[in-house]
Amino acid sequence: MSQINIRNLSNENDDGSPEIVGVSTFSATSFFVPPQGDTASRPSECEPGSIRFNTDTANLEYFRGKTIGWSQFELVTPDLGGGTGSNTGVGARGVLMGGYESYPSLVDKIDFLTVSTLGNTQDFGNMNSAAGAGAVCSSRTRAIHSGGQTPSNSNAIEFITFASTGNGTNFGDITTFTSSHQSGSDQTRGIIAAGKVQPANNYTDTIEYITMATEGNAVDFGNLTVAKSHGACANSSTRFVHASGQLNPSGYTNIMDFITTASTGNATDFGDTVNSGAYGWTMGVVSSSIRGLFALGANDSGTYNSIEFITIATTGNAQDFGDLSETEVYKAGMCSPTRGLFAGGSDPSVSNVIDFVTIQTTGNSTDFGDITTTGRAQAPGGSNAHGGL
Repeated sequence: MSQINIRNLSNENDDGSPEIVGVSTFSATSFFVPPQGDTASRPSECEPGSIRFNTDTANLEYFRGKTIGWSQFELVTPDLGGGTGSNTGVGARGVLMGGYESYPSLVDKIDFLTVSTLGNTQDFGNMNSAAGAGAVCSSRTRAIHSGGQTPSNSNAIEFITFASTGNGTNFGDITTFTSSHQSGSDQTRGIIAAGKVQPANNYTDTIEYITMATEGNAVDFGNLTVAKSHGACANSSTRFVHASGQLNPSGYTNIMDFITTASTGNATDFGDTVNSGAYGWTMGVVSSSIRGLFALGANDSGTYNSIEFITIATTGNAQDFGDLSETEVYKAGMCSPTRGLFAGGSDPSVSNVIDFVTIQTTGNSTDFGDITTTGRAQAPGGSNAHGGL
């Protein structure tokens, strides 16, 4: 094998590296500098496997293909563990943020657990203020809470770092004072959709996004096909699916919409949930890279304990998965790539029960443990391994 030792190499214009064909290995004793630019200047016509440095996120990223786009390198592990008792096991970490311990008593508590174990939650820290009916999106490093009732609607965004314990830190603001909205994310972007806005107390079809790694305010993404609140969302690392919801001034929808997280634009029809009456923020939701599971909630006819699932990469209607151990509304969802947890809820008293399912299979839920309070409802959940991340 031949070898060429070069200290510096550029193209004929001295404004970048030339194209080199046929190189099978690269070695250096110090460093090399890849191409760099911000998120807006990401090229779309390049070979899968291309590498660049993103100056917005301060991270290396690689191109996965024209239909998938760019993903950042992650130098962290979702397998945290590190608690006491049952939470000493290694695995994905789930968190519950805020909520109601009883109506109308809001709390600022943050709890955590290790998804791969069995047992009760433990104290993580506190939010900046007590809030319920907010939404959480998460990457492998952060859980980010937006909006909610405090008891009036809030536009605040705050975050915690999964690997540590401690209190929330200010992130920025969403564009409106919103509650009963939904959120999902890939490693780069957090999506915030729909909800109930003040001061008019109307329902919205707005979709906005944040950049997970950098603090700042939310930015417009597009719109859902219909304005609603109390919906639910499932997501993979590339797609966000918004399901069901309550309509204004009355009624419910079983419509599911989807967007491609890395782009911007309006949502497209995905299919329908099985139960045309169940509305969504009452749902607990968990996702792997393949499936989204909705633990159904309630409508004017009553509450449900059924679980439905979708295949996120396709379009089509939801299918029956199994049943929860309780008939509760306002549950929180937390998950690893293989296990989904549904925590808390109310009907009408607040529950502290946590159930789990194996996402790749179908069947009824099994007892996991308890929230270590009298219970929690309308407390959004997140984890550092949701959506197969």
